[in-house]
Amino acid sequence: MSTIAAHPADTDAPILDVLAERWSTRIFDPATPIDEDALASALEAARWAPSANNTQPWRFVVARRGSAAHAQIVDALMGFNQSWAADAAALVVFASAAALDGKPLPWAAYDTGQAAAHFTVQAHASGLHTHQMGGFDRDAIAAAFGFGDDLVAVTVMAVGALGDIDAAPEALRERELAPRVRRPVAESLIVND
Repeated sequence: MSTIAAHPADTDAPILDVLAERWSTRIFDPATPIDEDALASALEAARWAPSANNTQPWRFVVARRGSAAHAQIVDALMGFNQSWAADAAALVVFASAAALDGKPLPWAAYDTGQAAAHFTVQAHASGLHTHQMGGFDRDAIAAAFGFGDDLVAVTVMAVGALGDIDAAPEALRERELAPRVRRPVAESLIVND
């Protein structure tokens, strides 16, 4: 089995190794079960993400491969995501509460994104690999897991062990081996006084 070699980001300024080495794979080992200790650590990191007024607006659906919940999430994925994400040992839905005690939480999606980011970094540090997806049917997720109007899925994350790149379809190999690029920080700055 040939796994993908690490290809750290070519950064313009020093960053933590765990950040430089993290990338979003689409090639997961379809047989290796989720490392439960690593998953628990990633969920704990998400739990400790910052949130406005400590509201912690995030909710998670954790679905292990082979479960009905995993199949429901795979069915809700769109397009290309369906072709590879089912191999992940777990799929995690990050959902955001729209209100707390009847008061709107305009920052809830941002805070939920921070929880997902903390999860991703801890997962990588613990030997798991991840890939976040926006291409999924939010209504199908809501129906499958009984979300009310006050809860909305923000992202779905595939989590697991790296798979065999040689066994992956050509389209997946090409994406996996493509150079990692980002626009320069200067192009993202509106003001830098």
